[in-house]
Amino acid sequence: MKRVLTIQDISCLGKCSLTVALPVISAAGSETVILPTAVLSTHTMFQGVTFRDLTEDILPITSHWKKEQIQFDGIYTGYLGSIEQVDLILQVMAEFGQGNTVKIVDPVMADRGKLYTGFNMTFVEKMKELCAAADVVLPNITEASFMTELPYKEDYGEDYIEELLLQMSAFCKGKIGLTGVSFGADEIGVMVYDTQTGTFFRYFTKKYPVAFHGTGDIFASTVTGALMKGKNIEDAFAVAVDFTAEIIRVTLENPNHRTYGVDFETALPYLWRRLSMDKE
Repeated sequence: MKRVLTIQDISCLGKCSLTVALPVISAAGSETVILPTAVLSTHTMFQGVTFRDLTEDILPITSHWKKEQIQFDGIYTGYLGSIEQVDLILQVMAEFGQGNTVKIVDPVMADRGKLYTGFNMTFVEKMKELCAAADVVLPNITEASFMTELPYKEDYGEDYIEELLLQMSAFCKGKIGLTGVSFGADEIGVMVYDTQTGTFFRYFTKKYPVAFHGTGDIFASTVTGALMKGKNIEDAFAVAVDFTAEIIRVTLENPNHRTYGVDFETALPYLWRRLSMDKE
């Protein structure tokens, strides 16, 4: 069984970050090890959120692992709350990400044309260093725009998306999957650039007219789980696109669904079947 380390915060209530990554990657068939960067009472769509920073715990935890000679087949990072944490995770990647360890970075810091609260361009520059250390990078359009300093656009064509990816390849040397791409009102998905082969790949599915918190974390976790399952990069992204869409579909069928989270638990059997049925 593959062992994956995922590094991000825990929102105790609300389906995102580690409370999504742990079950999704586990359902995909890998042992999932967590390194929490912070503990929040809920995710940030609630009011009055409590927050406890765990930066000081990162190195003691990883030092213990090193003494125990723990190794990882994959390292996947999500939300990191400070430049100091990015520096620490770069250190963790250097220590545990040698050999065939696959390093996946979701540079969670912005959406809809704006940086999240507490982040600035200094943080963006530091995040570029983390992306440079990764084998697979999963920015959304806003994050890619900030990292490349290209203007953010909501109305765009294929040329704009390709330019974002090509500009990202100036500091990313693996596979870059730009998420949330849509060239039509009824479709959404991902466009990928392989910096080693110089080729593009895209995969789209039905777009639902709703937005749910945490779907980006589900997407990145699914890509990670699929890669650990042995899927190639194209199949991993296809499974992630379809699984995210399936989760939204089943959530909308629930008359009591809430906009702060999706019913991903209901769709986990779909993920298992999809990963078991799709053969290389």
